[in-house]
Amino acid sequence: MEIREKAPAKINLGLDTLYKREDGFHELEMIMTSIDLSDHITVSSLDEKKIQLTTNIAFLPTDKRNHVYQAAQKLMNEFNIQIGVKIHIEKTIPVSAGLAGGSSDCAATLRALNKLWKLNLSLDELANIGSQIGSDVPYCIYGNTSLVTGRGEIIQPIKDMPSCYVILVKPNQSVSTPTIFKALNVQEAHHPNIAALKWAIETNNYQEMTKHMGNSLEEVTVQRIPKIARIKDAMMKFGADVALMSGSGPTVFCLVKQEKRAQRIFNALKGFNEEVYLVRTIRGKNE
Repeated sequence: MEIREKAPAKINLGLDTLYKREDGFHELEMIMTSIDLSDHITVSSLDEKKIQLTTNIAFLPTDKRNHVYQAAQKLMNEFNIQIGVKIHIEKTIPVSAGLAGGSSDCAATLRALNKLWKLNLSLDELANIGSQIGSDVPYCIYGNTSLVTGRGEIIQPIKDMPSCYVILVKPNQSVSTPTIFKALNVQEAHHPNIAALKWAIETNNYQEMTKHMGNSLEEVTVQRIPKIARIKDAMMKFGADVALMSGSGPTVFCLVKQEKRAQRIFNALKGFNEEVYLVRTIRGKNE
């Protein structure tokens, strides 16, 4: 029996860092949404009790350093699974990009193994297990558009964001998320109005939504990768409705309502960037 599960990327429509908690994490208030740029996870049983992980990306670890491996090991130990599993990650989402590719792969693995091993765990139970592996995993278990709080483990699904096109540019530099949070000065950071953003989404007001989008971490990452600001400026110049960095970066995305304009912006950005993607937002249940 083979099970294939889709692992979509996420973007942050809003990311606010409220304060640093006693446990060292930052208290966050975010609105995330899933986009149709996806990895795929395939799982199948092995007679021998072991985890065999393969991927189409040569530099990705295929041992316990990988969140997918950790997810399989955690379920195996917790539910006393006596057979092995073969897992293949087919990656399309850029690595270390602020798009939660690794977390989404982990979440898709938990969903797939839940079916393969007939564990009958609820999404809430899978999210709880996922939160022990990575902060973005609980959100990726549910997907769609959600208000995300705590350090990323408290998920409140909200209405789908207004439908639009998403163009993403991944600069060829990478950043470390812990490094960005460490350098953040919460008092000086930009604090987007997440309540207003949520209201705009729930009333399907696209224009108001674009007005309230923002990311507390953007300025910190831009200081390390100035190209982010140049990409944002180019997106707006070419006619995007809004442009923003996702997560801790360095990927920049813009939203566009009209297909023809989205295609034009995509083509223009392709002229001076290697990794450019044109996708849609995902609406409804993410299967």
